[in-house]
Amino acid sequence: MHATIQRMTEIVASGDDTKIIEILADDVQFMPPTYYKTWTGAEPTAAILGHVGQIFQDFEYRRIMGEGKDWALEFQCKVGDLDAVGVDLITLDDDGKIATFEVVMRPYKTVGALRDAIMARVITDPRFLKFKDALR
Repeated sequence: MHATIQRMTEIVASGDDTKIIEILADDVQFMPPTYYKTWTGAEPTAAILGHVGQIFQDFEYRRIMGEGKDWALEFQCKVGDLDAVGVDLITLDDDGKIATFEVVMRPYKTVGALRDAIMARVITDPRFLKFKDALR
């Protein structure tokens, strides 16, 4: 397993979302399951992932597949009392940092609950006022 992917699983397991930024490329492209646009940049991506880490419960990676720069990390979790499964699709850059991070998740009802929980958090998070231009 690539060192960055191993580090990501350690960060997720630790629950310390402040460390995720160390493995993100400065210009990382993040595509969440709750919003069709792409977030650009390590700071907004780390902030969003921090909120998600607090919303997801019983998060566990079930399978990790890939090699070289392309990885798929299958996970399961809960959002409130709703179950979900998903996949983190990750591409690493030449420096081994996460260049693209796309999250695909189901079922629809849980994705909607995640969207509502994220929106409730970001509208009260002053960091996101400066990130609104990060959307492209």
